Amino acid sequence: MTTSNPDTRTAVWPDRRFLLQRPAHFFALGFGAGLSHFAPGTLGTLVALPLFALLMQTAEPVHYAIIAVLFGFGIQCCEITGRNLGAADHGGIVWDEIVAMLLVLEFTPQAWQWWLLAFLLFRLFDIWKPFPIRQFDARLKGGFGVMFDDLLAAIYAIAAMKALQWLMTSY
Repeated sequence: MTTSNPDTRTAVWPDRRFLLQRPAHFFALGFGAGLSHFAPGTLGTLVALPLFALLMQTAEPVHYAIIAVLFGFGIQCCEITGRNLGAADHGGIVWDEIVAMLLVLEFTPQAWQWWLLAFLLFRLFDIWKPFPIRQFDARLKGGFGVMFDDLLAAIYAIAAMKALQWLMTSY
């Protein structure tokens, strides 16, 4: 999600008061990362890094369940926050980036170089929106639409990273 979204240009930009008004706003705006007028999606993606470090303290099978719950929770939070901001996919809503990046990190080797690559690949696919991400982004609205296009960007990032790992080990 980028701030060039036409929905965002006509909507009110959230402030700290809005952030703290409802729990849904607090989460959808990434604990405040989405308040930034500069690259809120990138900041939201960065929020996922320390959250994943916390997630790694649990057993690996639990990770998938937690990410799935956070995805479902995000649908509701993003729906409420988008409605209250007057833009379904407002640029300040970054919960979708956070959850998608958690998924990407789940498939990323635990080394800073791979985490950096994971971050860059996810941001690339989230901003670029190659087929069919752009089509889903245009057609799906509400909280599910906000979350789903980032899930697809995460899948692209994971596939690209796995392909690179395969190339590195095969050649």
